[in-house]
Amino acid sequence: MSADAYDRFMGRYSVPLSPLFADFARVRSGQRVIDVGCGPGALTAELVTRAGAESVTAVDPSESFVEAARARNPEVDIRLASAEELPFADRTFGAALAQLVVHFMSDPVAGLREMGRVTAADGVVAACVWDHAGGTGPLSPFWDAVRSLDGAAPGESELPGSREGDLTRLFVEAGLGEVEETSLAVNVEHATFDEWWEPFTHGVGPAGAYVAALDPERRSALREQCREALPDPPFVLVARAWAARSRT
Repeated sequence: MSADAYDRFMGRYSVPLSPLFADFARVRSGQRVIDVGCGPGALTAELVTRAGAESVTAVDPSESFVEAARARNPEVDIRLASAEELPFADRTFGAALAQLVVHFMSDPVAGLREMGRVTAADGVVAACVWDHAGGTGPLSPFWDAVRSLDGAAPGESELPGSREGDLTRLFVEAGLGEVEETSLAVNVEHATFDEWWEPFTHGVGPAGAYVAALDPERRSALREQCREALPDPPFVLVARAWAARSRT
């Protein structure tokens, strides 16, 4: 997956989410912090603004994302690594954050446990996931349209952390205590329907993979179903994410 395709698909929502999530995690100046599953670096850039490049570390299991994040944040230590095997000593960071990645971890509990391991005493572990199950995530209009045409479509509502209380459950299973959970919301304006739809055609994530697998006739039908379901442009989508934090 290219960083540019991801940016066009999800960056329009993840970039404005980053400052809200960093606020929730209480990231402060000079604090040593790690961005786990950094992708192309939306949250990484926000952490640099708050803590300084010398205090920020980031990891991602995708080589293309690591290369993009390094190019955008050249002074940050960005490494190729998975959340489940963080290459750092115990108690290295004051805060460990995972924005929009827990639901894609191969083992979310192990990933959160690792985040807790590398976080210092009285530090913060925080994660957020779009509200795919509650119907207020950024992709909810798309999956609603899909289900109206294909009731057997899997969607993303069963992904870990995507429903109220599920992040708290994962944190507790990972041995993280004193968990606080809330929701964060961003408002994103779309100037035209095509500007909203086009990123779905690049094969990014489960939604992009679903579109890519459709034949031209079914893809056209889905496109028109989405057009009918959305407001007349320009329109604003409110995208919500569940967020949880714990003191180690």
